[in-house]
Amino acid sequence: MAPSQHDFSFAWPLLKGLLVIYAVLVGSVYLFQRKLQYFPEADPVPLPRGEAYRGLQEVILETEDGNRLLGWYWPGERPLTLVYFPGNGGNRMDRLEWARDFHRLDYSLFLLDYRGYGGNPGTPTESGLYRDAQAALDWLSRDQGRKLAYLGESLGSGVAVEMATRAAPAGLIIQSGFSSARDVGKHRYPLLPVGLLMKDPFDSMPKIRGLSCPLLAIHGDRDRTVPLSLGRALFEAAPEPKEWLLVPGAAHNDVSGIGGQSYWTKIDDFLNEVSGNGTDKEAASRTHKQ
Repeated sequence: MAPSQHDFSFAWPLLKGLLVIYAVLVGSVYLFQRKLQYFPEADPVPLPRGEAYRGLQEVILETEDGNRLLGWYWPGERPLTLVYFPGNGGNRMDRLEWARDFHRLDYSLFLLDYRGYGGNPGTPTESGLYRDAQAALDWLSRDQGRKLAYLGESLGSGVAVEMATRAAPAGLIIQSGFSSARDVGKHRYPLLPVGLLMKDPFDSMPKIRGLSCPLLAIHGDRDRTVPLSLGRALFEAAPEPKEWLLVPGAAHNDVSGIGGQSYWTKIDDFLNEVSGNGTDKEAASRTHKQ
């Protein structure tokens, strides 16, 4: 039996109401999207004290648009500095345990906090994060004798890839990275037109195709925040030389803890190679003590 005119007249107000609700939802997501993309811990971060953090320094950066940012620099003996571009949550204090474990490898480490994070002024945006990262690289460029490698974690992978297109590092490490923030948004919000809404897409896929340095990509196989497929797609798009480290059982935020010794050994071997010490048996044989 064909639907009657009465059936349509009953359904139309319901459909119209649903369309209005959807339009309001889409508009709200567009207006407040950065609240859904960035989760800064804005409180100031004190410099840790004690023997375990001996040598850790607080650094003031000057950005192109006039912000004064605080970060940490931890010098080491080996001839390379790793610049760490963090993800979208917390602040540098949340990376302190990782930084302490990394420093045992005896490389130097620069730990950046973006605008809006860790007591820094400003509000995070894609272009703003690039300015913050550039300020860190400018500060580090004063030591011309030390090579740089970049590590971008999660959202920081987009920052690290952008920086690698501007100034090629000795090596690039991507941890829990993605093809684009737009793709992550589509995964999280499949019913919303994320591709049309997103202001800060961090589109790394076309950028990484022009990468001119070695790449190490690391991902947990239980990552529900950034699906493994997005990290793998970014890795596949990159040119050689490149290496892939899958961490079984790891989700998004526990890659180093689940990966354990094999995680640190892989990073050490990679950095040792790109720093030009691949034949240095003493350096290559160092083990990371948990």
